[in-house]
Amino acid sequence: MSHVMNTYARLPVAFERGEGAWLWDTEGKKYLDGLSGIAVNTLGHAHPKLTAAMSEQIGKLIHCSNVYQVPGQELLADKLCELTHMEEVFFSNSGCEANEAAIKLARMFGHQRDITNPCIIVMEKAFHGRTLATLSATGNRKVQVGFEPLVTGFVRVPYNDLDAVRQVAANNSNVVAVLVEPIQGEGGIRTLDIEYLQQLRGICDTQNWLLMLDEVQCGIGRTGKWFAHQHAGILPDVMTLAKGLGSGMPIGACLTAGRAAKVFAAGNHGSTFGGNPLACTAGITTLNVIAADNLLAHADTLGRFIQQAFRTQLNGVAGVVEIRGQGLMIGVELAKPCGDLVKLALAKGLLINVTADNVIRLLPPLIMSQSEAQQLVDGLCPLIKEFLQL
Repeated sequence: MSHVMNTYARLPVAFERGEGAWLWDTEGKKYLDGLSGIAVNTLGHAHPKLTAAMSEQIGKLIHCSNVYQVPGQELLADKLCELTHMEEVFFSNSGCEANEAAIKLARMFGHQRDITNPCIIVMEKAFHGRTLATLSATGNRKVQVGFEPLVTGFVRVPYNDLDAVRQVAANNSNVVAVLVEPIQGEGGIRTLDIEYLQQLRGICDTQNWLLMLDEVQCGIGRTGKWFAHQHAGILPDVMTLAKGLGSGMPIGACLTAGRAAKVFAAGNHGSTFGGNPLACTAGITTLNVIAADNLLAHADTLGRFIQQAFRTQLNGVAGVVEIRGQGLMIGVELAKPCGDLVKLALAKGLLINVTADNVIRLLPPLIMSQSEAQQLVDGLCPLIKEFLQL
């Protein structure tokens, strides 16, 4: 009997090693990774440049307190701000911690403007994390049940609905920010319209709100640009990152610009482990490899290839609702709950995920080849067809 707390419905497999887009379990069976640790393993498994950089850093220094200067943080922050045109970066260990920082920052921003009870607009079907504040901001009742009372200060509106945002603006003077995912991952690979993001930017400017974008899952090249909001040509006030930033090493980041910059002062926020030398080495190396190997263009091209391959093989199949996504963030929506497909795919040596009950979620590593992508589609489509006939 395991003494590990039973918080996961784990699949009956344990992985021993990986290489590129492939994993091997403890029995020696080989699997094609279409999930990359839920958008985490940006560079796949055992990438030689990442392995070398991490090994060298481990031999020097793994951790030191944020009481001291950390040169790796300075370098990684510089790189992120160069790519985003943001101004400041706070480093944490995870996406929910990055979102916690954003929520705290928004509240302080409000208090600095004499708003006693600052509120943040959030979206239906959003997912921002599992801490109490981020859980409260999340729009999924299933993951909230049992943890009441939830944190107050959030106003929920439908995703992709500007009129709902405008209605809140007209009736709630306590709003200080909007927190939104440019692509909802847990919500079923649902994308915001470019025009929505552009107009939302305008509303936030008019209302003196912070536009806070949660790019924990859709950032770091996954959509074919460094960050998903760049498809709309806008700049947020706050952006949160994690998952793919460290290619498997836990690291999160909360970036600020404009009116959100300089809100925090010394002592307002902190982290023991956040941005330690080893985590920053992983982040720096990940960004360097993405740039050197032209993985942004590859993610865009490969994502289009995968979507088209699915459309070709699933054309006219009853029960296939929609194939959607951007870059290597792809969803196949079915007309019925399809959680069983995860185990069926596992048995065939394919790693996938199902979210929102009926959406097959694919988040391949950015280094996946076209031939490997074809194998993924060729393996999944017969399973989907068989499943829909049950």
